[in-house]
Amino acid sequence: MTTQAPETKIVTAYRVACDGGEGALGHPRVWLQIPTETGFVECPYCDAKLVHEDHK
Repeated sequence: MTTQAPETKIVTAYRVACDGGEGALGHPRVWLQIPTETGFVECPYCDAKLVHEDHK
């Protein structure tokens, strides 16, 4: 059995919210700040990688 890779989302803002995206099966909404140096941040709940469009 293999584990699925975390989801990668391209976003347009440096401050983004993540709630797991699965309604009741998601997680509490958290606000994350994407550092301009790296261009991405990972959600501490679902490990989704949120990448700003300038750093794709």
